[in-house]
Amino acid sequence: MAVSIRLSRGGAKKRPYYKIVVADARTGRDGKFIERIGSYNPMLPKDSPERVTLDADRARHWLSVGAQPSDRVARFLDAAGVKERAARNNPQKGEPGEKSKERAEERASREAEQAAAAAEAAATAAGGNGGDGEAADAPNEGQSTSDPAEGAPDAAPADGAEKAA
Repeated sequence: MAVSIRLSRGGAKKRPYYKIVVADARTGRDGKFIERIGSYNPMLPKDSPERVTLDADRARHWLSVGAQPSDRVARFLDAAGVKERAARNNPQKGEPGEKSKERAEERASREAEQAAAAAEAAATAAGGNGGDGEAADAPNEGQSTSDPAEGAPDAAPADGAEKAA
């Protein structure tokens, strides 16, 4: 018979209270158990001594006869010094998903392009006052003032003249 040391939930809705029990692994969560060896009240502050109560001698006995603790109970047993829990590490758990990585790469490339454009604009502004860049800065140089600028909407027609369309 597979025996486990696990939590059995009690308490009201949104007010949990757990019993630490030794039970057959095939029974339901809140079903029949062999022995109650402690309690866990998650509503109490973490530094409260009544948050977890555990009969360490009975826990050692059940571990010696082959009972397997659940993850949460293994934490309690480790804190009580009954059984050392192996450290678990999953570095891939905190890694973002594929779409998130793609969005981050796109954002980084956009920021790099913007930074390059800003650096180029700063370079032309700093070096543009001395010669050949000056003609490009004055769009209507040498043209009459009555002609509209390139890309500007057509000016209103003169008096008596009709707009050709």
